[in-house]
Amino acid sequence: MWRGRIERWTFNEKESETMKKAVIIIVVLAAAGYLGWRIHVKASELEEAGGGPGGRGGPRGGAVVAVETAPVRKETIRDIVLFTGSLQADSYFIVAPKVSGRLEQLMVNIGDPVETGDLIAVIDDDEYTQQSEQVKAELDVARANLEEAKSALDAEQREFERVQALRTKQIASESEFDGARARYDAQDARYRVAMAQVNQREAALKAAEVRLSYTRISTAWEGGGTRAVAERFIDEGAMLRANDPLVSIIDISALTAVVYVIERDYSKITVGQEAIVTTDAFPDKTFTGKVVRVAPLLRETSRQARVEIEVPNPDRLLKPGMFVIARIEFSRHENATVVPVSALARRDGETGVFTVDSQAMKAAFIPVTVGIRTTDEVEITDPPLEGIVVTLGQHLLSDGAAVSLPAALGAAGGEE
Repeated sequence: MWRGRIERWTFNEKESETMKKAVIIIVVLAAAGYLGWRIHVKASELEEAGGGPGGRGGPRGGAVVAVETAPVRKETIRDIVLFTGSLQADSYFIVAPKVSGRLEQLMVNIGDPVETGDLIAVIDDDEYTQQSEQVKAELDVARANLEEAKSALDAEQREFERVQALRTKQIASESEFDGARARYDAQDARYRVAMAQVNQREAALKAAEVRLSYTRISTAWEGGGTRAVAERFIDEGAMLRANDPLVSIIDISALTAVVYVIERDYSKITVGQEAIVTTDAFPDKTFTGKVVRVAPLLRETSRQARVEIEVPNPDRLLKPGMFVIARIEFSRHENATVVPVSALARRDGETGVFTVDSQAMKAAFIPVTVGIRTTDEVEITDPPLEGIVVTLGQHLLSDGAAVSLPAALGAAGGEE
């Protein structure tokens, strides 16, 4: 029995150690939670007092705030906007036959240069040659009929003139005169019919010859110059119908970059503006273009307007379909007052910057009016600024707050 009691006491002692550890862990966690809550409350009180973003207050107790600064500079700043788009050929058309038939020859392929008037395809012309020969034969018959009608008309004219002379002398009767005139008029009508048939056959021959010429397909455009075959749609031996596409021809001596401008920038775009065009295909090259067309409307779905930029391409490096970035400069201000974008701060609904008095080591909040803004810099149009401005740490500053600068920056500020 005594032994059993000793064992029971030993078991309770171990259980007590476990409970002590659990209590310690719970106390530590509770203390950590309370400390976190107090930190949160302190941060909230500081922000409500104006020490955080959007307030005029600063760190309590007049604490010195470590900040980074940058000098106010005078330089040229430009309002440049980037637009993305695609290149399109200025001239693109499809070559197609005007007549049907079997494609006998196709002399060009993708990428081949072509000039205006070059023969690029031939269609089997046996049928059209035969039609032309048939019309020629019909024309010969019509011309022979015309000659026969002309000869008969001459004979009837002489007979009519003889009877007319006899009638004048009262030798021929009235009926003989009327009969001669009727025969002459009838033969004159037959002559005119034969002449019309000749004209008809000549027109048919011209039409047959035109259809025959359509079997030889050549390029044609105004202005001359070399162009290129962009696509080939069919192979030799295929049966074609009229207007079936053979190849497409493009002119890439100059291309059009098509970009879309949002409503905010639409009023800044004007015809004649210069644009710098770049493409991923040639990352080290830039191409200079000019705005040539601005759409007079914005699409309701996107609120964007189409803008076309003409880009000369004398070396034929650019190709239709390439993705491009067009950089257009809207304005440029020389000798502008410029500060880093990170220097801007908001206090009581006003935009401004904190300047630093490097002698007194105090910060002053100055409301400003901004002009051109780029990714890294912003123009200050009013009031005039000089010296240095805070670029990091201004969220803890208030007007007149004490600041400290890194040694190198402090020395630089003192020199200025």
